[in-house]
Amino acid sequence: MKVLDLHCRQGHVFEGWFASEEDFQDQLQRSMLQCPMCMDVQISKSVSAPRLNLGARQPRHAASAAGSIQPTDAPAVATAELQAAWLALARTVAARTEDVGDRFAQEARRMHRGEVQERAIRGRTSPEEAVRLLDEGIDVLPLPLPEAAKETLQ
Repeated sequence: MKVLDLHCRQGHVFEGWFASEEDFQDQLQRSMLQCPMCMDVQISKSVSAPRLNLGARQPRHAASAAGSIQPTDAPAVATAELQAAWLALARTVAARTEDVGDRFAQEARRMHRGEVQERAIRGRTSPEEAVRLLDEGIDVLPLPLPEAAKETLQ
C-alpha cells in the first residue's frame, strides 16, 4: 500500500492511499482523484517520507540559547490542521442535516410558519433569496460544503 501526499492547484494538501504507483497514475489519468476541500481534479503528488514511530517527539518550538522561541514548520502544520478541522466540521454538518436541495427556501419558510416540524436542513438558494429569508426572520447561514463531506470515505 502506498500512502501519498497529494495537493491541488489551490494548495490544499491531503493524503491518498493506492495499491501501487500504477494505480495512482491510472486514477490520475482518468480524473478520479479530487481534492476533498475544493473538488479540483488537477492533482499532483508531493514527496512524502514513510512514517516511523521511534519514540517521543521533539517540541514544535526549540528554545535558543538566548531563550527565544523559534518556530519550525508551524504554518504548514496549522494549514493542514485547519483543513482537517474544516472537513470534519463539514462532514458533521452533512451527517446531521437533511439535504433538501433547491427546495431550501421553501422548506425553511414552511418550518418558520409551522406547516412542518422543524428540523436541521441544508440546501441551495440564491444570495438574494437568502437575504429575503433573513428579512422574514428566518435564520440562514451560507455554508459551502465540499462534495467529499457529503460522502462516506472508503
